[in-house]
Amino acid sequence: MVHIGGAGMSSFEAGQEIAPQTFIINRELLVGYANASGDQNPIHQDEEFAKSVGLENVIAHGMFTMALAGRFASSIAGSAAVKELSARFVKPVVVPADSDVELVVSGKVLEVGADLIKIEITATCNDVKVLGMAKAIIALS
Repeated sequence: MVHIGGAGMSSFEAGQEIAPQTFIINRELLVGYANASGDQNPIHQDEEFAKSVGLENVIAHGMFTMALAGRFASSIAGSAAVKELSARFVKPVVVPADSDVELVVSGKVLEVGADLIKIEITATCNDVKVLGMAKAIIALS
């Protein structure tokens, strides 16, 4: 078992499950993210356009989804630093008009080293896995 200080968890051991966090996503957040990131692709805001290119509905930006996984990793790291975050986008997060969707992010400790922890991250929306091969490496000091 390895201990760290800070606002996050205080100890880790291989195989340990990390409690899920739920992030609410809605169209208002997508507009805000589009404005902040400069990614004004209409698949993230225009339902008619999104459907015209074969999508079910408007979808969240992949990098916004990834940022929420990063927020999860940061919250468990406490005063430690997230050194690496990686994932593949496997399914879009569909965001219908006038509703919120929940992105549920959880984790499992894969490895605990002398100065790093490797965590497998799971991100789902409506019980559909949206990120694949998602991992975070957190420095212990």
